[in-house]
Amino acid sequence: MLLRPVITERSMTETGSGRYTFEVAKDATKQEIAAAVAEAFKVDVVDVNTMTVRGKERRLGRRIGRRPDWKKAIVTIAQGQKIERYFVEGV
Repeated sequence: MLLRPVITERSMTETGSGRYTFEVAKDATKQEIAAAVAEAFKVDVVDVNTMTVRGKERRLGRRIGRRPDWKKAIVTIAQGQKIERYFVEGV
């Protein structure tokens, strides 16, 4: 369900307000994402926002290829809680 945390400058600033960003499976629902985060990190999930990120076009020599589309979830957790293992690879 949860594939990896998304580590960007914007996602890191949002962790201060309890919003964590993850790459998730394309067929995952908001309820499944909330349950997976609550179980993996032992926190209370307040809200889940999802979006599909379109893959970028990349050149491979003369050919133009395309990166695959992926799904991003921004999970808001209860105030006063935080995810300690967010920065650990392979979560």
